[in-house]
Amino acid sequence: MIPRLTHSLHRSLSSYWDSFSFLGLILATLFFCGSVTPSLLPRPYIVQGILSGFATAIGYVVGVVLVWFWNFLELPVPKQELARRLKQFTVAAVAVLFATFTWHASAWQNSVRVLMEMPPIESSELVWFFLIAMVVAGLLVTFARTMIFAGARLSRWLQKYLPRRIAISLSTLVVFLTALFIGNGVVARGLLSAADGFFLNADKLIEDGIAQPTAEWACGSTASLVDWDSIGRRGKDFIAGGPTAEEIAEFINDDDGVSESEWMHPIRVYVGMRSAEDDQARAALALEELKRAGGFERDVLVVATPTGTGWLDEGAVDTFEYLHRGDTAIVSMQYSYLPSWITILVDPSRSKRSASALFDQVYAHWTTLPKDSRPKLFLFGLSLGSFGCEDSADLMETFQDPIGGSVLSGPPFPSRQWGSIVASRNPGTPVWMPTFRDESMIRFTSQTNKLDNGKAWGPIRNVYIQHASDPMVWFSPSLAWNRPAWLNHPRGPDVSPALRWYPIVTFLQIAFDLPMATSIPIGYGHNYAPSSYIDAWVAVTQPAGWSEADLQKLKNRFAETEDSSH
Repeated sequence: MIPRLTHSLHRSLSSYWDSFSFLGLILATLFFCGSVTPSLLPRPYIVQGILSGFATAIGYVVGVVLVWFWNFLELPVPKQELARRLKQFTVAAVAVLFATFTWHASAWQNSVRVLMEMPPIESSELVWFFLIAMVVAGLLVTFARTMIFAGARLSRWLQKYLPRRIAISLSTLVVFLTALFIGNGVVARGLLSAADGFFLNADKLIEDGIAQPTAEWACGSTASLVDWDSIGRRGKDFIAGGPTAEEIAEFINDDDGVSESEWMHPIRVYVGMRSAEDDQARAALALEELKRAGGFERDVLVVATPTGTGWLDEGAVDTFEYLHRGDTAIVSMQYSYLPSWITILVDPSRSKRSASALFDQVYAHWTTLPKDSRPKLFLFGLSLGSFGCEDSADLMETFQDPIGGSVLSGPPFPSRQWGSIVASRNPGTPVWMPTFRDESMIRFTSQTNKLDNGKAWGPIRNVYIQHASDPMVWFSPSLAWNRPAWLNHPRGPDVSPALRWYPIVTFLQIAFDLPMATSIPIGYGHNYAPSSYIDAWVAVTQPAGWSEADLQKLKNRFAETEDSSH
């Protein structure tokens, strides 16, 4: 009895093993090996495990599809004995490659971490990442094999009524559409719905220490046109944060205007998604609140487009207010509460519609004011905010009365204006730090200031801040089949020299980098340093009375603030 059961179990296992495609195993191994090599950002072992699991499963499916296509064309296949020998060799080669690349994974990850001043990972994490990868790959391959089995059964049934190739084609199409429906219509929509609910609730939270403003001129106060409860978490952080007039005066040792601290306190106006019904209504409300608060009576006015969650980087807005001694106004409005990397996949046009609506309202009023007494007008956008506001001030529409320029950081990959500028860069300049024409209108900078190059600026100054290691900037669907220009030499200072391009795999790596783009130290990835913003604001808005020593002092202050918050 027992020998018969043992023999039956052995036959079942052998049959199951023989059903695997050895070409699929080869490509699964190659995809796994590519997935553990460096990408733009270092990855925790959990993320690395999930990524490697996906890569392994996709590699196997690619191999199965190639075998299917070979058989569909009825091309010759290896004899049974040769096929068995090839599978044995494949198993041995797979085991060696898996072990070798898993062993080197920590060194490759550390090659990225050392560039970003992060501690090395523990070698014990390799075991966990490998186990996670195998579980994820196993689940995905099992699902794929189930769909393939169902397709084969359907094909055999259709062949009773249709020619063989037509039956195979139809069954394959049915399986593909079914998998697409399950993946996109069920899984993706379910995850998006869960994320939508989570971030909606998070947007309603108020962090400790954030209280409703009491000053009548402040946005969100009892005298404000904008209801405090409608603003959203990120908007409340923005309004309640930032330097006071006294803090600015103390830092720059300038007592002028301190006795009128209420007047010289930086003005911040923010309208949340729940503050009005749509973009046009929110923009109109923002304009009226900006007028009520006295924003058009300040020296400098910035129309800012936030990230997907509605966040405005403190390192950008606070430094701007210090540089102009509080004689500033910033107006912004929320268009989403999802992170930029989700919003950009769901509906990136939200930011464009919002940015254009707000700018149009502000600009229309600004042009009615006397030119010698109105504030200087600029744009600011980070991440998806950069994508939104780069087209909001159309040059042809503002040509008769142009604004001063813009500061745009971390422009995401769908940004058409940015993409056109980078594609038309001067020959010989790298894509991660290009120069454009005579640099009188547009310049790029990064961790090291590249703006003060001795060349003359024109009347409109636009600065892009971008990191060579920012996946929000460099991700693209074309990574699946095309080697990107940012891997050419010279490479960016924060890109690992061990990073290589692999078809499909590099696309997956950078896609998995997107959610972690801000989880690394300031000054790398999608985390832009206050010092970079200071350089950009100085170049674009030209604040008066700042020496190089003063600017370095301001940079040091914000560097200390960043260190104490981490």
